[in-house]
Amino acid sequence: MQPQTAEDLADLAIDLGLVTSDQVQRAWSDAGGTSVPIEKFGATLLRRELITRYQLDRLLRGDRVGYYFGDAKILYQVGAGAFARVYRAVMRGSSETVAVKVLRNRFSQDAEKCKEFRREGEMGRLLRHPNIVAIEDVGEANNTSYITMEFVEGQTLRDLLKKRGALDITRTIDLMKQLCAGLEYAHKRGVTHRDLKGSNVLVSTMGAAKLADFGLAAVDKEYGDEVLGRMQSPRTVEYAALEKLTGMKNDNVRSDIYFMGALAYFALTGVSPLGDSRDRAARSDPRRFLEVVPLAKRAPEMPADIRETVTRMMHLEPLERYQSISDVLRVFDELAEAHAPGGTASKRKARVATAPTASSSTSQPRVMLVERSGQAQDTLRDFLGKLGYRVLVTENAQRALKRFSSTPFPAEGIVFSASKLGQEALEAFNELTADPFYAKVPAVLLISGRQTQFAEQASCDDLRRVISSPIDKATMQETLDSILATKA
Repeated sequence: MQPQTAEDLADLAIDLGLVTSDQVQRAWSDAGGTSVPIEKFGATLLRRELITRYQLDRLLRGDRVGYYFGDAKILYQVGAGAFARVYRAVMRGSSETVAVKVLRNRFSQDAEKCKEFRREGEMGRLLRHPNIVAIEDVGEANNTSYITMEFVEGQTLRDLLKKRGALDITRTIDLMKQLCAGLEYAHKRGVTHRDLKGSNVLVSTMGAAKLADFGLAAVDKEYGDEVLGRMQSPRTVEYAALEKLTGMKNDNVRSDIYFMGALAYFALTGVSPLGDSRDRAARSDPRRFLEVVPLAKRAPEMPADIRETVTRMMHLEPLERYQSISDVLRVFDELAEAHAPGGTASKRKARVATAPTASSSTSQPRVMLVERSGQAQDTLRDFLGKLGYRVLVTENAQRALKRFSSTPFPAEGIVFSASKLGQEALEAFNELTADPFYAKVPAVLLISGRQTQFAEQASCDDLRRVISSPIDKATMQETLDSILATKA
């Protein structure tokens, strides 16, 4: 019931545990007695810092819930999103300052939304690192779900860059070292983030950077059953669009590396490489990634070693990116040394490629594998790798052709696996022969024992061959050597 008098307000505040009787007695003396108007007594409680404006507004409405979530007493709201609100709070007993993230009421009866929200909390409780926001509690109260976490006195990277613009090189390198250290810790425990963006990075007033919101994180199968049981691997629309473009489904680690590079680009330029749209259709369009302004064009004055590092992190071909966040962290350690006062940046480039990756060997030929089955992708990648080929993978035959629609070609040839793709693989294979633009693209069509009709329908020539299963190494080696030599 809504309080009508100052005494009603005091009784409600005491009853809810927001103030003590002794504190109220002192407030009466300050206000001028118990007969003062309710508004004046409320102002007195505020002035004496016994309650907050958030608490007073709820008290005046007669609300009896929303003041506590678990052992955390809510002080006031500090942030809000479409999914949840975030409050500053203190723990009962210790008075430790914490943040409480509360699922919005409209989602509290949505089982899937609640599951996603709790996933964030349960995932975060696994991770304890100075550069990851610590999760303390996950629970339900007041008919909704909440997460209690470490409070970071500062702001998000997105807000920081909006206010200050681009950061200097030294500050950016330090920021990236911290974020990469936190992400490396998570990756080593089988957890990828899946939602790296400026609003999920908190920067404290002392300069500490922390990763937040692992709610869309994916757990590797090796760890999933052990720590969290069966969990899905959701991803943001941005991650899904990137992986659709590259043909690498759930490419968790390397997708995190791409978006970590996007954070570096954002920090260095003050401009998000992918823009800042709230429109879901625009955010899920893979063409966004093709329209990113190269860092060399956006900031031509940027030192070459910095540009090369970020550009490699954001390479559209996953095999051309750094292959682990540990590699990226080592590079930023080296850049920090090179660009420190008196460092070597003025004398030489920082060594950008610190670990061997797929692009390290320029003599190793590449083939693009088109295969829909994840298990078959792994088998064929290993098979072709043992023959001495680097393997790029995509699930979509037409996307593979599109990758060969501009020069230089991404690989020396294409291997279409028709086992799952069926007619789609055959049609794409035949398109190579029919379209003069693809005249110099070698290709192999792999067919199963049940697809013998494809051998008759396939348009073969010196650069295009069909191989029926079972496939042996000698046949594949001889075929690839032959068609690639013909191309040369």
